[in-house]
Amino acid sequence: MGLTRRQLLAGMAVGLPYAAAQSRRGNGPKPRSTPAVCLYSQLLIKVPYDELGMVLRDLGVDGCDLGVHAGGHVVPEQAPVDLMRAIEAITGVGLDVPVITTNYTTLADPTIRNVAAIAGEMGVPLFRAGYWKYNAAMEVEQRLAEVQRDIAGLASLARAVNMSMALQNVAGDNVGAAIWDTHMVIRNVDQRVGYDFDIGYATAEGGVGGWPVTMRLALPRLKMVTVRDFVWAKDTSGAWKMTPCPLGEGMVDWSKFFAGLAGARFAGPVSIQRDYQTRDELGAMRRDVDFVKKQIGAAFGGAGAVRLG
Repeated sequence: MGLTRRQLLAGMAVGLPYAAAQSRRGNGPKPRSTPAVCLYSQLLIKVPYDELGMVLRDLGVDGCDLGVHAGGHVVPEQAPVDLMRAIEAITGVGLDVPVITTNYTTLADPTIRNVAAIAGEMGVPLFRAGYWKYNAAMEVEQRLAEVQRDIAGLASLARAVNMSMALQNVAGDNVGAAIWDTHMVIRNVDQRVGYDFDIGYATAEGGVGGWPVTMRLALPRLKMVTVRDFVWAKDTSGAWKMTPCPLGEGMVDWSKFFAGLAGARFAGPVSIQRDYQTRDELGAMRRDVDFVKKQIGAAFGGAGAVRLG
């Protein structure tokens, strides 16, 4: 069926084009009591979206973090044609699409309303926004005020299409890298706005003792988590850099991280990223998927849930 009158009026309130409404509505992800193990579709960018579901199913995941951005499986300008088909190709084999990853940071993007309307209509509950750079020529508080206005606009759109929004903690000179800055920006914003907590970046920014504090801050608004691992290594100039590695071989305290998720009864998507280079890409993905599933089994299967601190 098409959009209901209520959905149409909500969409009009933020300028959603009715043309974006599609005739087939998705049911959304299946109810869960443990996290959904998902793979970020960009890792399989060589696979056409109509074959993506079969490959993901073979890898043993629960769902897909679908890239809807330039260079992704769905290019935003082509969303009216491709987004519904891509979602159906994945859900048609029994998997879920609990999140789409975008680069959106403002309502000014001309494609955002179509993408949001279609994703919401298909039952995708969450979109991951892009991230904001700090402006070296601007005071920090002024920049945070700008970001807050952008987030408020995105939140109004998410509310209109019955979706939630996840904000990233990308390491470096980025808003949200420390979590504290995002907390200040969204503490009075709709609860639909929350965090995509990236444990790899959080470990890099906060260190061994710092990331549990920022995770505790994020947990009440936790929408999804991203998993990646790294080691510190010197580059050719002698500077220390985050060097990606397979999950479980780096700096991240995985047992403590997943125990924290279990203690909070988190059942949202866990998006697996693979930044490291390997000749056997599918083998590396299977290894990382198996690693995450074992961590979830250990933490959620018994007495693994502990308080972070």
